[in-house]
Amino acid sequence: MKSVDVAVVGGGIVGSVLAKGLAERAGLSVALIDAAPVSQSIAEVSKANALDFNPFTDTRVIALARRTVDELKALNVPLEKLADIYHGETPPSIDSIEVSDRGHLGLVNLAAEDYCIPSFGQVVSLSALTRLVASSSNDYEHIAPATVQSVTQHQNYTEVALDNGETRRAKLVVLADGGRSALAQQVGLTRTANDYEQTAIVFNVHTQQPHNNKAYERFTESGPLAFLPFDSDIDNQKSTGCGFSVVWTVKADKAEALLSMTNKAFVDALQDAFGFRQGKIIRVSDKASYPLSLKLVDEVTAHRTVVVGNAAQSLHPIAGQGFNLGLRDIYTLISTLQSERLNKSSVDKDGEFDPGQFNVLNTYAKKRKKDRAATITLTDTLVHTFSNQHFPLVVGRNVSLMALSMVPFAKKQFVKQTTGYGLGAR
Repeated sequence: MKSVDVAVVGGGIVGSVLAKGLAERAGLSVALIDAAPVSQSIAEVSKANALDFNPFTDTRVIALARRTVDELKALNVPLEKLADIYHGETPPSIDSIEVSDRGHLGLVNLAAEDYCIPSFGQVVSLSALTRLVASSSNDYEHIAPATVQSVTQHQNYTEVALDNGETRRAKLVVLADGGRSALAQQVGLTRTANDYEQTAIVFNVHTQQPHNNKAYERFTESGPLAFLPFDSDIDNQKSTGCGFSVVWTVKADKAEALLSMTNKAFVDALQDAFGFRQGKIIRVSDKASYPLSLKLVDEVTAHRTVVVGNAAQSLHPIAGQGFNLGLRDIYTLISTLQSERLNKSSVDKDGEFDPGQFNVLNTYAKKRKKDRAATITLTDTLVHTFSNQHFPLVVGRNVSLMALSMVPFAKKQFVKQTTGYGLGAR
């Protein structure tokens, strides 16, 4: 049975970044267990693969918060090489953000330069970022395709049994599988879910006017509508700086109605909800949808186990916090294990660093508590506040938006939290 310091379950972006960071920065032996074939997970960036950025073949376009960008660079993820994939152009940054409430006076405009930062973040294709990360390191064992059949916890190690007949013995197991498996429950963790009774419709559009690196969060009577600057091809037409990736959150029954519309009728409905801030919406891509809920594990650690990313908490896409919160999970785990290893305070009977010891995992859990709680609360509060048309709430949220617009300190605190540098984000 082969032994490693850490077994990471899940070969998506969270698992790939974590495996790279633990191997390169923390100096640990790592096995990344990936259900997808290697050819899909570590694809060479050929022209055929590189030009496929439709978020419905790969499902997602994501906004990397300012802190996420900084931390990926610190982990030697060469974000500048994304330009090689995007037709030689750097993926759009978010330099300004407009937050508004449809049909009401509440409006906030935020500009990165006002806070002495180069941008609020960067918008990338998840497939491109995952390929970039996975192809930038050979310092860990990548086992794929393989599915974990069972995790058996022992006092000093954990056995991970795979469907290919192999087993890995690890001092620490990290679940980064997006919560799609029952492994968290298998190791003794409890997951709860709160159905928002909403559906997210995701697609790309081209607009009449250029995006100029501006993002929009628009609250409508049907739900929040996010436009992120993102240049993609639609129907073989280039966006030429006029493209957006859109997440439109609506009630489930309205989602069914929207998805059954013709493209023209859908664009008309979208234009009505968004307005003419970018002129006319002239082109829309294929659409995909998924139900929304808040899913959480009650604790992020168990005996010799840590849960990170969407496996630990799956959030509503409002304000774009979920993915960035997951990246802060893994960056904190990497830095904690690196520090504990250098301090040599947690060793096994052979004098080797033991990343799965209780005091190590307890240190990690304490570090994540405030940031995790603050971000989950922020997201959940925004959902309930801005998805409700009850008159007192409508008045209250518009007063809040106007106050946020006029009070510099409130603006600054909001920016700190949404860029990843808020309460407890260490």
